[in-house]
Amino acid sequence: MNVIEKFQSLFILLSVFLGLIIGQYEFFNNYASIFILPFLIIMLLGIFLQVPLRQLKKAVRNWRFAGISASINFILNPILAFLLGFLFLREEPALWIGFIMLMVTPCTDWYLLFTGTAKGNLPLSTSILPMNLILQLILLPIYLFIFVGTIATIDIFLLIESVVLVLFLPFTMSVIIKWIIPWIKGKDWLEMKIFPKLDKIQFIFLNLAIVAMFASQGEQLLDNPLIFLQLFIPIILFFATVFIIAQLVGKLARLSYKDTVSLSMTTLARNSPIVLAIALIAFPHEPLIALVLVIGPLIELPMLSIVSNILLWSKNHWW
Repeated sequence: MNVIEKFQSLFILLSVFLGLIIGQYEFFNNYASIFILPFLIIMLLGIFLQVPLRQLKKAVRNWRFAGISASINFILNPILAFLLGFLFLREEPALWIGFIMLMVTPCTDWYLLFTGTAKGNLPLSTSILPMNLILQLILLPIYLFIFVGTIATIDIFLLIESVVLVLFLPFTMSVIIKWIIPWIKGKDWLEMKIFPKLDKIQFIFLNLAIVAMFASQGEQLLDNPLIFLQLFIPIILFFATVFIIAQLVGKLARLSYKDTVSLSMTTLARNSPIVLAIALIAFPHEPLIALVLVIGPLIELPMLSIVSNILLWSKNHWW
């Protein structure tokens, strides 16, 4: 685990504070929002470049595990997110929408780190990564229309524009790059020269986007200092419920310890960068929605670390 991975939540928090500080200056407050979308598109391109689409065939071969994981991620989790939001956040529609957006998108990168930490099945987890990405690209607009449409009015054309701009554009660019570059530079050039640098690039541009967002819209946080506390209970309950379900399903399906760890991590970790980019375009006048997607990882990352340790403990006491 490198320094960035180990202290990612701390760096995100520092980026929030830096954005709040420089946002007190009129120049940054007025112009910071211009840079949010370009920073996020560069970050998402880095994420999509590393998605091993060739692994999709392996996910098909592991159809039983892939089916269980997809059922939890794309059926149970959205329903659970809507219900928890109704119970705890219905008085704050913007927070409810942000909460749903965070919880319906499974992670496509850092869950592998926690899978490795808990001694899970890394090849199996990697094999369903492209499936998770493709399904969330297809289903995210549908979830927003179904769930968010019951909470607030949605501009469907703006929603489609945001999905195309921040998901399909960088995703298509990544596919083209991975198709063209091997012809020009050789088959392994991307893997050897570019991929090792992408984690740092993603991290830098994610934090730059967070700084820019809070520099331009930070007054929303200053005006609502209790947002973190409002979100803490539903987020914790979501992770606790999904973790228990994954463990029970792993037992009922007679999965090995390693496969159950993979199931837990692939259904727990969320993809906040992707939905943050969507939120900034689809809901430009609701900065509290984007704020939820920044606060979420501050709770999620420590939770995943705790879950990793619980799984390691259970390996000797339950399995």
